[in-house]
Parts: sequence; structure tokens; C-alpha cells
Amino acid sequence: MLNRNRIVTAAVELIEREGADAVSMRRIAAELGVGVMSLYNHVPSKAALLDAVAEDVLSRIGFTDDPSAHWTERVRIQARAFRRIAHHYPRSTMVVVSRQLGSTAGLLPVERALATLRDAGFDGREAVRMLRMFIAYVVGSLLREVGVTPTFAPVRADAAVAEVDPALFPVVSELRPHLDSCDHDEEFEFGLELLVQAMAVRADARADRGTGEPTGRGGARR
Repeated sequence: MLNRNRIVTAAVELIEREGADAVSMRRIAAELGVGVMSLYNHVPSKAALLDAVAEDVLSRIGFTDDPSAHWTERVRIQARAFRRIAHHYPRSTMVVVSRQLGSTAGLLPVERALATLRDAGFDGREAVRMLRMFIAYVVGSLLREVGVTPTFAPVRADAAVAEVDPALFPVVSELRPHLDSCDHDEEFEFGLELLVQAMAVRADARADRGTGEPTGRGGARR
């Protein structure tokens, strides 16, 4: 039986195979073996379908952070949860960050992240900016890992390695072994820890100035 869930699932699968540009109502109908007009009984337009894809992906995020834990640990856990779902649905994640979401499923992760940052003592503007920073970091890491931004990605085993003139690029030559290898999990955790520590320093500074709200659940320092 045709329903909204089947349509959205077909769209997600198509996006993961061929990218969001491949999505059209006619193509989804062909994937499901139904007439194109039958889709409109469940999804009014391609734009609404892409919104539904984004909301479906976000609804799959499994948050395991303890609301009573220190805010820095909650931030770490939430960032890792977003990264996990982005790994499962890398191309659909690009749809997520391009849509303006307003549904319960779409806003729940946003609400959870912003509440954590407000609990840390950040004001509303800072909390929103930090959330955007983390999204940019996770998405940027994802793009590198899947090879969309290869400049600083490790060299593939089947790729030809260009010779680097050590006279022109002495530092690059010295660090070439590090540039040619990458443990994506370790790299992600390294960057995540830098971000969390920077946020903790900022939270401490706000508390010391007496301009922040009560930090709650363990205070700002971590």
C-alpha cells in the first residue's frame, strides 16, 4: 500500500544512490511502480518531499545523553549522535542542512542541543551560533571522510602520489607522512575536544564576569 513513509523511504534511498538532484516526483513514482499523480495524495510537492527526507533523517538520531550529566559531556554525545546518522545517510544529511525545518521531528534535536547550551550559561545568540558551529564541523568532517573535499584527505591506496619538492615546501615534505594518513574517528574526536574546551573556556569567562546565567548540572568548568 502506498503511503507517506514508503515515499520518503524511496526518496532517501534514491538520494543515497544518486544524490538529491535525482529526486523528482516522476522518478520516485517509477521507483515505487505507481502513477505519479498518486504521490500527491501523500506529498504535495518535491519541496515537501525533501523536507520530509530531512525530518526523517533527523528523527533517526539516537540521543543517549543523560540530562543530569555535565553539559560538556552532553555536547560530546549529541555531536557524536549527529555524526553517526550523517555517516549512515551522508547525501541525505546534505539535504538536512539545506532545509528550513518546522516539524516536531525536525526541531527535537535542535531543541535538545540549544537547551544543553543554555544550561551551560550561554545566552540565546551564543547558543544558536555554537549550534551552527557544531553542525558545520560535523558536516565538514563528513565531506572529508566521504571524499567530497579531498585536499586534506588522506591519499587513497590506488591514487598516484605527486612528488613534493622539499626545497619549495619543506614543512609539507616533513609532515607528508601525517598528511597521507588519517584515522577519521581520532580526527573527529580531536576536533570535537578542541571545540568543547573552547566553549568551556568561554563559559568560564562568562561566569567570572558575572554575565552568564547559572550554569547548572555541574557548572561551567570541566
